[in-house]
Amino acid sequence: MASRRDFLHQGMRLSALGAVGTLGSSLIGQAHAAPQAAPADLTPPPDLFDAQLIDLDFWVKPRTLSVTRPQSGERATVLYWKDGEVIDSAYQQLCHLLRDVNGRETAPIDPKLLEMLWGTQAFIARYGLTQPLEILSGYRTAASNARLQEAGIPAARKSLHLVGKAADIRISSLSEEVLGGLVRSFRQGGVGYYYRSGPKGGWIHADTGLNRTWKG
Repeated sequence: MASRRDFLHQGMRLSALGAVGTLGSSLIGQAHAAPQAAPADLTPPPDLFDAQLIDLDFWVKPRTLSVTRPQSGERATVLYWKDGEVIDSAYQQLCHLLRDVNGRETAPIDPKLLEMLWGTQAFIARYGLTQPLEILSGYRTAASNARLQEAGIPAARKSLHLVGKAADIRISSLSEEVLGGLVRSFRQGGVGYYYRSGPKGGWIHADTGLNRTWKG
């Protein structure tokens, strides 16, 4: 198995962590064709949370990801990308934060997934929403995945959680519909909507696999 550093360096060769990033590259191309940057003082209704409104400068600024793990009580704000380069120590910290808390194992997290999570958080921050991303599940060991299946909890047999390419997330101020719609608008992978009643509500599964959506 490749080391975390090997995985990171491989990821850095991808456009996902280049000067503008995988998501930024595709959106910048569209912005050149039809600029639609949202005014900074606009307070949007939920249906305007659309990544296709991102302007060109969005993808070249430093990237700081604020996350919390409700299961372990951890909180962190991590600057992981600056001046066109990922910060190795910060990347390792994020891999730890997205570890399998139950299995107590850490694995390399796909840099494109981090970029998608950062993009989601940074986009809504432009509208005054600065809550951390709640990471309900990041990397997952095969044993942890099997236990979830046995307990009747949604967990695909070949889940992308097993290879560090998926995260189950929540943002306190956004419904599943709004958060999922925003993540989906990046057009960079799968989005699963998990609607649940209760004070915390449901969550959104985001991954860097094929573009697809489902409800669980």
